[in-house]
Amino acid sequence: MTASTLAPKQLVILSGKGGTGKTSVCAALVDLSAQSSHPAVFADADVDAANLALVTAAEPLESHPFSGSQVAKIDPQECWSCGRCFDVCRFNAIRPPAGERTFYAVDALVCEGCAACVYACPFEAIEMQTQQDGEWFHSITPYGHQFHAELFPAAENSGKLVTLVKQHAKLYAEDNELHLIIVDGPPGIGCPVISAASGADMALLVTEPGLSGVHDLERIAKTLRHFNVPALVVINKANLYPEGAEAIRERAAGFGYPVIGEVPFDPAIPQSMTAAQPLTRWAPDSPAAQAIREVWMVIQQQLFGEE
Repeated sequence: MTASTLAPKQLVILSGKGGTGKTSVCAALVDLSAQSSHPAVFADADVDAANLALVTAAEPLESHPFSGSQVAKIDPQECWSCGRCFDVCRFNAIRPPAGERTFYAVDALVCEGCAACVYACPFEAIEMQTQQDGEWFHSITPYGHQFHAELFPAAENSGKLVTLVKQHAKLYAEDNELHLIIVDGPPGIGCPVISAASGADMALLVTEPGLSGVHDLERIAKTLRHFNVPALVVINKANLYPEGAEAIRERAAGFGYPVIGEVPFDPAIPQSMTAAQPLTRWAPDSPAAQAIREVWMVIQQQLFGEE
């Protein structure tokens, strides 16, 4: 089997919580991949608060609606105001007649889409309607193609939207014979994280020294171990609290996860974010950029067996 027919490798970048510098590291890796023999397609799987596009100067080529849920709707012409729907709704989404409105109505913001009211209505006056929960994009950037999305406020099914974004990134990589997909994953350990890590060949865990860093590293490490996803660890701002960095090294070793990089505190990182550019493009000779460049070399060796 030739290299061009191999399935693309998936690298997902995660953290146990937000604010560790995950997206900053991801943007730098995106830039480095564009300069390497392994150009990547990349996906922003943090659909609840997507921001990778801000750093990569993404320009949408196409956009598509995402519909992942349904809500009940009552036909006022068919409603006999019997109140059965009101009695069975566990979420208080049914509004009884009030004022000039003589029929029952559904509060779409409260409706959970369980359809209990549909089955309870003796007059078949209620139906489930699909609603748009967000939008996903295929964009072009100076570093390659990016797939990302925005989930509407209060909308659910973020795990489904993450899966959709990753699927389109994978199809693009296969169609264009790209060997790598870089996924900027969401924080935490919930459903979106599981969707982002699904099918990944390697996870890069970005953490920072301190008690919360150790705790959140343990959370995400246990999640990845459950799904048999191997991982590498990067300690951001490692020089600010050496004792905390040592605690992270010890805990990572307990999980069998190598610490492949320690990024020092560097003012160039927030400056690059303000400039809306990857650190390695904005300040390529900065200490943090050099540390991330070494991380990228290890990642290539781990994924592609290169020295």
